[in-house]
Amino acid sequence: MSDASESNDLESLGYKQELKRDVSAFQNFALSFSIISILTGAVTLYKHGLTWGGPLVMTVGWPLVVAGTLCIALSLAELASAFPTAGALYHWASILGGTGAGWATAWLNTLGQFAITAGIDYGLAEFLAPLLGWPADHSHVLPLFVVLLVSHAVLNHVGIKVVTFFNVVSAWYHVAGVVIVVGAVLLLAPKQPVSFLFETVTPPSGAWMPGFVVALLQAGWTFTGYDASAHASEETHDAAINAPKGILTAVVASAVAGWVLIIGVTLAIPSLPEAVAAPNAFLYVLTHSLGGVGTALVWVCVGAMWFCGLASVTSNSRMLWAFARDGGLPFSKALAKVSPRWQTPHVAVWVSVACALAVSIFAEVLSTMTAVSTVALYASYGLPIVAALWARRRGWPRKGPWTLGRAGPVLNVIAIVWIALMVVAMSLPPTGIAGVTMLGMSAVLLLAWFGGVRRVFKGPAVGVGS
Repeated sequence: MSDASESNDLESLGYKQELKRDVSAFQNFALSFSIISILTGAVTLYKHGLTWGGPLVMTVGWPLVVAGTLCIALSLAELASAFPTAGALYHWASILGGTGAGWATAWLNTLGQFAITAGIDYGLAEFLAPLLGWPADHSHVLPLFVVLLVSHAVLNHVGIKVVTFFNVVSAWYHVAGVVIVVGAVLLLAPKQPVSFLFETVTPPSGAWMPGFVVALLQAGWTFTGYDASAHASEETHDAAINAPKGILTAVVASAVAGWVLIIGVTLAIPSLPEAVAAPNAFLYVLTHSLGGVGTALVWVCVGAMWFCGLASVTSNSRMLWAFARDGGLPFSKALAKVSPRWQTPHVAVWVSVACALAVSIFAEVLSTMTAVSTVALYASYGLPIVAALWARRRGWPRKGPWTLGRAGPVLNVIAIVWIALMVVAMSLPPTGIAGVTMLGMSAVLLLAWFGGVRRVFKGPAVGVGS
């Protein structure tokens, strides 16, 4: 499809082409692949997974989360094909479920994206601090975190070409990074027997769920953010095909490479009790198993985390901009501005990183940031899928070139059940603050909606039945 045809197609959905359509199919995939970033999620939460679930959660928990994630990704990919707009989840929920569902989805996704950006860059800062010889406490990590946020904001401000270039580099960097880390571990490090992969640990006290379930946060948080391919639809060539393809290929590639990575590293654990007790279990495994080579490999992971944070700000700012474009946020007029020079939503970019900073100050602990982002993002994925399941009974208002066909309802139901399980599991202690945050936000949203927002908020330009 030509750019002119895609602009016309976008106009049929009620919007004019404002962002620069300069993203290829591979670049669209690279955006989601970079945000999933197995060298970020699986690595920064490696200690969390090991502490609560032991090697067993790496062996069994990862593929379990992948199975649920694929049902979600397939459901979202179908919607991305039907409605290729920057509003993505928010537009889909509005069109298929009504303005209220869309408004709630947008706020959940926005909060989740603020928290995921905070978790990515804060986790990176926690890795950097000891490598630079600094204590890894909040007062030392926070300045590093701010520097990282600013670096990502500046690059997102100056143009989509810069960001997509880095995302392409990031995709290949992640592939090379996994090969290098796994190759070094398998060839150079002493290894445990295969039976070690099924060992468990005694989890800490204070959890309301079995330790294995708590440990699923490692994989659950890793497999978020792949909706970025849909958020970049208005900048992607042939978005109705390439956006859903970007979502699915990013999830599948990350699933395979990530499992190989964590299995390889887990087999190289010198001592399970020492790894669990270490401040950073992943760093402990590499440095104790490989010495100086291990330290070099940690720096490889640091580079991947930086790329991940860059892509996260891209996705976050597009969601914020699209919601503001429809008047859904305070100061929407300013947030919806597009830089005349760079053709980027520059105000939304800087507000995104400022809000990520606010989340880090509120949460302070990495597992809290990641739990908040996981719960909020999973909930924002669930609402449009519920709306899609309901819409199937009434007849789809608009079909894209990529559909699930008869498998759609079954995959939608599985996705909804998995989302509900993950939201409940990650909302209870030891990450209970995520649940408290979500309950508080839900209460505020309900009060705001019934207190007057529903009378003034029109929702996206395209309506039900378009």
